[in-house]
Amino acid sequence: MSETRPVLFDRNKLIRLMLPILGEQFLAISLGLFDSVMVASCGEAAVSGVSLVDAISILIIQVLSALATGGAVIISRYIGQDHKGHAKRAAGQLMFVLLTSSLALMVIILFSYRFLLVLIFGQIEKDVMECAVTYFFISALSYPALGAYNAGAAVFRSQGNSRISLFASLVMNVCNLVGNAILIYGLGMGVTGAAVATTASRFIAAIAVLWFLQTRNPVLSLTVKTFLIPEPKMIKRILSIGLPSGVENGMFQVGKLMLASMISGFGTVAITANAVAGNVAGFFNVPGSAVCQGMLVVIGQATGYGDKKETLRYGRILHLTGLVALVISHALNLIFLGPIISLYQLSEATAFETKRLLISCAVCSMIFWAESFCTPNILRAAGRAKFTMVVSTFSMWVFRIGSAVILAKSFHLGVFGVWIGMYIDWVFRAAVFFSAYKKGRWARIAPG
Repeated sequence: MSETRPVLFDRNKLIRLMLPILGEQFLAISLGLFDSVMVASCGEAAVSGVSLVDAISILIIQVLSALATGGAVIISRYIGQDHKGHAKRAAGQLMFVLLTSSLALMVIILFSYRFLLVLIFGQIEKDVMECAVTYFFISALSYPALGAYNAGAAVFRSQGNSRISLFASLVMNVCNLVGNAILIYGLGMGVTGAAVATTASRFIAAIAVLWFLQTRNPVLSLTVKTFLIPEPKMIKRILSIGLPSGVENGMFQVGKLMLASMISGFGTVAITANAVAGNVAGFFNVPGSAVCQGMLVVIGQATGYGDKKETLRYGRILHLTGLVALVISHALNLIFLGPIISLYQLSEATAFETKRLLISCAVCSMIFWAESFCTPNILRAAGRAKFTMVVSTFSMWVFRIGSAVILAKSFHLGVFGVWIGMYIDWVFRAAVFFSAYKKGRWARIAPG
């Protein structure tokens, strides 16, 4: 690399980027954990109802996050090219796309929430359905706040500044904890209290991010021209990455919803075990998820910078970081498994099923998770979003869902069979993505 060109990310800068993202990811997953743990005092029906809605909410969040990913990559490339004017326009258009998308989703859900729950989960126990209906309606009001939060956080991260979104996430979690304590324990509002606290905390976080964007970030702050007036060409660039990622994440979550619907037919024990194991496993996958987020920024700026050797070097560093992070994290998962499960006050049958799911997940995550989810982010940030979409969608429907149906129903393995299907999906994804990564051709992709 030319001596006149500065290093994009030295070790200290990578640490300053990754650590706040790690903290933010822990806080984000904690929001669902806090709701499920604190609402556990209202019974397993409440936990099951909240978990079913969370499965849908994750779909919404993943789609919004994917759209934000497209904007973050485009902004990062412009920053790498030192095109600040284009980066500012991209930031405004990203906010426009996410706000309009999230508002549309909120309106659709508010008019069809009960119908959607019946359509997706079918005939579930009455008390579980009533909890789900309540939680779904109230939490849907927070989707515009999630859109604004994701857009603002993506803008900051694209510049290598992940501290602001960490602070906003911390505020969100503190507000959610306090709100849960007051509304669930103090006022006895149960699931309604959990939903109100979650919705209010998301709006507070969105306001915090927008305030910082306008007062602490003059380079990429929002203006009427960049934010309210749509630019079709810029939106097309954002969607060229965000839309395939959105389709990929959306199809992935739709598949998971189908499996959740199948699990709901196995009874409350299976629903609750699946929900608790999913929350806990998600918590211990956070280090890997943080590396995934950092990859978008680093590889995005590197491709804009135009130095293939540097791009490959950053790819190797982040690839190894993701692998090591997952091994350490899930080793801790296995060590503290007993105390973690005891937090949920589960019945003996539910606790046994939850423990079985978490042990198998920890082992498979240490081997396959990073290759399945971190490695494709390197490819995605380099412009190969369509490739990752095709591979992930194919694997989801053929391997995860196909295997789950066969194992859960034909072999009568129940919810455990569904999770084995998930591991089969990981193996296929890991093999394909690692092969594409090792060839190195992704680093030749010209920045958009």
